[in-house]
Amino acid sequence: MERAVQVAIRARLVATPAVVTLVPAASILDRNQRPVPSPSIVLGESQAVDEGDSIARNRARVYHTLHVWKREPSLEGVKVICAAIRRAIHAGRLDLGAGFHCADVRVSSMRQMRDPDGETSHGVVTVEALVEELA
Repeated sequence: MERAVQVAIRARLVATPAVVTLVPAASILDRNQRPVPSPSIVLGESQAVDEGDSIARNRARVYHTLHVWKREPSLEGVKVICAAIRRAIHAGRLDLGAGFHCADVRVSSMRQMRDPDGETSHGVVTVEALVEELA
């Protein structure tokens, strides 16, 4: 379930011209090391929480974190990228492929901060998807 959401988020981002104008598709990646390309969007952590509203236990809320990185003296560029991500996610439900249905998706939080290296800005975007596993 979490992997299906991650794949769908990346697909949405690389298919959105407003996002890839700011961050090349090759820099939207699942990678656990630094330095990352500047700018970049790193597909991060995820968590699935059972909604608790069905005895079938086939609905979960998936929280997926995206990390935005950009070498810049301010937070301006990271804020612009985060806003483009939000618009892309809110464009419609995610296509999760066979076996899953995305009932809802939204960006539930965004924050931007300066990295301790003094040269890099960092944004954190949390995407929530309500996912139903199909029989």
